[in-house]
Amino acid sequence: MISRRALFGFAAGVPVAGIGARVADAAPCDSPSLTTIPVRKTGRVEIAFKSPGPQPNGLQATKDGLWIIDQSGGSKAYLVDYADGKVLRSFETDTVRPSGITFDGEALWIGSTFSYENVRCNAVTGAVLERRPTPGSIMYTMATDPPQRRSPLAGGPMAQPRPTAPDAGLPLSRLTQAPSNRLQGAHGQEWRDGRLWTTSTSARSIFEIEPRSWVVHKILRTPGNRPHGLAIEGRYLWHGDSNLAAFFKFDTDAGTIVEKIQLSDQDPVAHGLTIWNGTLWYCDDVGVVCRMRI
Repeated sequence: MISRRALFGFAAGVPVAGIGARVADAAPCDSPSLTTIPVRKTGRVEIAFKSPGPQPNGLQATKDGLWIIDQSGGSKAYLVDYADGKVLRSFETDTVRPSGITFDGEALWIGSTFSYENVRCNAVTGAVLERRPTPGSIMYTMATDPPQRRSPLAGGPMAQPRPTAPDAGLPLSRLTQAPSNRLQGAHGQEWRDGRLWTTSTSARSIFEIEPRSWVVHKILRTPGNRPHGLAIEGRYLWHGDSNLAAFFKFDTDAGTIVEKIQLSDQDPVAHGLTIWNGTLWYCDDVGVVCRMRI
């Protein structure tokens, strides 16, 4: 059980020491005005194929095929052929209505949206290898935080006795909830140079995380209120916003948006996102996978 102090801190947006990730020299980077961002001309959006699951919500391109994570029952991961969507491998995952997937060279990372976790899974069986709390969705401790301060009156005659909390000292239990537009966890996932990038919708931010220590090294503020997929193009990070119907290209060194791709009102809504051999792939959670040349 999460303590009352941690729960109230989570609701109020106040950091609670000892819970979740730590931040090392992580300063938020503000986005420029959307009207000043250059627009890239691209090929038209085409529907490549129907997804094998009814609610695709995350994509990751690999040399072996295209990974799709589905948000419907079973939270299934599929590896499919780029040409026609033929399923090459599939399995259920122990995630809660997931919204993002990536591959770190050995295993999959999946954004478990409604348990506020980033879950690392075996890429053949789906077995869980580790679970980590999503920064910005569950509170995290900053490396620069001062130590917990103890009252100088503690243990003295003025201090009143009080019962020990039943969950004192216990690890944080897994949190789950029904789908909600108010509290949401990880969405887009991307792996680059030994770091995991993840999107927290509730925080409207993208976090760069060192996965072994789970220390946050960079925070990028997203331009819209429905941040979703992530994709790598060289040293740049593309990010999709479902409500803005656009993909935004971040210079991660400078923390600024340098370019965007604008979809039309008639194009499918962007959820999962990935790039492979000059083609941008994205999925609409009505059950289709789309692509366009960039």
